[in-house]
Amino acid sequence: MDPPVRVVYRKYDGSLHWHMMLYRLGSDEYGTWLSAPAGTQARRGSETPVTFRQSSVRLIPHSGPWTMNCHASPAWAEIYIDVTTTPRWNGNSHVEMIDLDLDVVRFRDGSAEVLDLDEFAEHQVRFQYPPAVIMDAEQTAARMLEAVTGRTEPFAQVCRRWLAQVPAESPAP
Repeated sequence: MDPPVRVVYRKYDGSLHWHMMLYRLGSDEYGTWLSAPAGTQARRGSETPVTFRQSSVRLIPHSGPWTMNCHASPAWAEIYIDVTTTPRWNGNSHVEMIDLDLDVVRFRDGSAEVLDLDEFAEHQVRFQYPPAVIMDAEQTAARMLEAVTGRTEPFAQVCRRWLAQVPAESPAP
């Protein structure tokens, strides 16, 4: 088995946000797919870890300022996209990006929306986002909303095929 991949999301000021260890499933034309079997833990900053009840697969795209989770049923969201800076790899076992607050979600009923507009507005002031960062994040969220609503790949069958490869439970540490 490949070594785990440390996935780190930070906030614009560099503070630690969500971070976790996931496992590499493989790569395709869309990017690198990482598995998060049921039982995987994630942590926001130094808070108590959260344990995933359902499996998911995370896509770190080859290019583009976003990441995507495709969740197994019965998770409340089918697709969850974080608008970020372009993810940066440090070797094969560490990837890091800045979370820019906006999230695009496709719910199980097929509806979709952009979440956390209030947090995005608050952080524009708090972290002094440059105008280009604001514009890029808003444009990325709009493109992702259109793509998930239209079930453009990899937000349709491709993510489901990768999700089917996620092991039933997290490997022992």
